[in-house]
Amino acid sequence: MSTDVERPAPVEGHSAGISANKESLEDYTLRFAPRSYRKWTAGVIATGALGGIAYLADFSIGASIGMAHGTTNALLGIMVAAAAIFVTGVPLGYYAARYNIDLDLITRGAGFGYYGSIITNIIFATYTFIFFALEGSIMAQGLSLGLGVPKPLGYAVSTLIVIPLVVYGMKTLSKLQVWTTPLWLLLMVVPMGYLIITHPGSVDTFFNYQGADGAGGPSFAAVMLAAGVCLSLIVQIAEQIDYLRFMPPKTAANNTAWWRAVILAGPGWVIFGAIKQSIGLFITVYIIAKLDPAAASMTTEPVHQFLGVYSEMMPAWLAMTLAVVLVVISQIKINVTNAYSGSLAWTNSYTRITRHYPGRLVFVIVNVAIALLLMELNMFEFLNTILGFYANIGIAWIVTVATDIAINKYVLKLSPMYPEFRRGMLHAVNPVGFVSLILSAGISIAMFFGAFGSAVQPFSPIFAVIIAVLATPAMAIITKGKYYLRRTDDGIDLPMLDDDGNPSDVLLRCHVSGIEFERPDMIASAVPAADGSPQYVSSLMLATDKNADLVLPAQK
Repeated sequence: MSTDVERPAPVEGHSAGISANKESLEDYTLRFAPRSYRKWTAGVIATGALGGIAYLADFSIGASIGMAHGTTNALLGIMVAAAAIFVTGVPLGYYAARYNIDLDLITRGAGFGYYGSIITNIIFATYTFIFFALEGSIMAQGLSLGLGVPKPLGYAVSTLIVIPLVVYGMKTLSKLQVWTTPLWLLLMVVPMGYLIITHPGSVDTFFNYQGADGAGGPSFAAVMLAAGVCLSLIVQIAEQIDYLRFMPPKTAANNTAWWRAVILAGPGWVIFGAIKQSIGLFITVYIIAKLDPAAASMTTEPVHQFLGVYSEMMPAWLAMTLAVVLVVISQIKINVTNAYSGSLAWTNSYTRITRHYPGRLVFVIVNVAIALLLMELNMFEFLNTILGFYANIGIAWIVTVATDIAINKYVLKLSPMYPEFRRGMLHAVNPVGFVSLILSAGISIAMFFGAFGSAVQPFSPIFAVIIAVLATPAMAIITKGKYYLRRTDDGIDLPMLDDDGNPSDVLLRCHVSGIEFERPDMIASAVPAADGSPQYVSSLMLATDKNADLVLPAQK
């Protein structure tokens, strides 16, 4: 429903929201992604999302846990982590693609509340700059080895090169991922095939490898330690969702393609991640056993891994060139996503706290600056410790939200099925998710640092999962689900979904900005028109409403 009335003048006190509307680079930072913007096919969205997992950190992670625990324990740990990540990623990926909202908006209505999800935004932002720094370090290693660029300068180059690419949002990112993926796949797959075909004995050597100290026999504790490091990547689903929220509407005509894209580019990303971790360990074992046993200290660096394989196939100068090219392409593909997603998370949190929208570009700079600092502090040397610690926090968040969707919504029916995210419709904080997160993260982190003894220390990721799975429905039952919604009626007498169950594309005019928004992004304003008729306001205007004069009162 659209009206043809003249656009009203800006309402006093709401200039921040109006500025956010006008910003050309905003890219739906704070709200639902409308159907009018989502013009890509399911295949293009999936390609863009999977292009974002081109990162080389997986190769380092696989090498690190394999050298620490041996091949058997590392592979089992990788599989345990992959299974957990896939299962939790299914409900999250589906909700993002079906309702066209990012993980922060999903989190708000899945147990955390309007302000309660700020803590999870910070968790996600932390993930993006940790992995930006990790990938930037890998690129600096490649530039240092191939071109002799000092690492501190390489860190700066790997940071600055991303900024011009990321500021223009999804349109630029989707093109970048589609264009670079074929070359990336060629550089990645061909050398592995060559290695296995020409050196079949390397497979046996790989499976017999027992770690750097030769004591990596099968051990449940070692498997859990390895899984803990890999589980730090559980938060990657949030970056996948930053693409999946732009999926086209699901219809009978595109049902198969739609589901294929959601599963592959959503939870399915971890299948490719697990393969890369295994390949990283495979190459490391090959280099140590066949080429240079003294090079073990360098084989966790992907540039050395691929240089070792390429050198078996071609002249040294070409091997070096291709290794550096692979590192640079991979780093750019993932770090534009890290910078983009991190800027969304910071912007979302800042705007809700201050009611002021500073622009996403500001937080692109903030996020990459933090990452650059971590690189200069040489975080690569402490990779396993950093990721093992962070895994407990990431698990607590993702498992809590996934459990709320799967159990509290579909089984207990205590959580609303539609993912509410608008200010005024939600309570400020919902104890269901907030308490579950604190319990899961707090206890598992204490366990990780040995507070409950060394015997259970390796199992902190398992306890993080178990606590989140149990606490989330328990809190919903205890609170009787009464903290999910502040209101059940948004004051608009129009359906939220169309006949296919997709968010409606009916347009309503915001009386504050004068701009039309689609139905899911709108809510009745607490300020009626001069003649007493209802007026509507967008979720973005509500987010920047400093005086809360547009927010509807709570319903009893």
